Amino acid sequence: MQIVATMFWRRLDLPGHDACRLEKHGNGWQLDGAAVFRNEDGRPVRLDYRVHCDSAWHAQWGRVRGWIGSAAIDFAIARRSNGEWSLNDQVAPGLAHCTDLDLGFTPATNLLQLRRLNLKTGESAQVPVAWVDVDGDSLTPLAQTYERRSDTDYWYQSPHFDYAAMLIVTPEGFVSRYPDLWQAEE
Repeated sequence: MQIVATMFWRRLDLPGHDACRLEKHGNGWQLDGAAVFRNEDGRPVRLDYRVHCDSAWHAQWGRVRGWIGSAAIDFAIARRSNGEWSLNDQVAPGLAHCTDLDLGFTPATNLLQLRRLNLKTGESAQVPVAWVDVDGDSLTPLAQTYERRSDTDYWYQSPHFDYAAMLIVTPEGFVSRYPDLWQAEE
């Protein structure tokens, strides 16, 4: 295992932080992190997460453990060889078209999509992701669009959340500025 990059964010819409590192594991890649924040309903949250990808940045599996208030969270997410996704060994229907895993509570997983897409300036891509909603205990499809505007700027849209903004990205691929949601701290 080789540590490639680390990141530390402050949440902007609610009190909280997230720390993550990108690791090279043999022929694959792994994100390993922890988020601590106050949920929209006021409950404290602590979530440890890990996402593993193959050499081409295709998500293979993820794990989320921790708690939201008094509720324990323990999610095992996997992409099977036939493209189906599962959450805690139960098939999540309608996700076979999704290549990427997006953990909805952290900006870390945007790195995986950006690395896999490897967009050139001026290119854009629609990216359906398998999105983890820890509050709803679910894995569902979520449409996203990225358009690379410069070496560091990506126009990002998530219609489901009525969100669109210019993301600023580090050379390693971590989002350093996620307007109204997250900001990297030095």
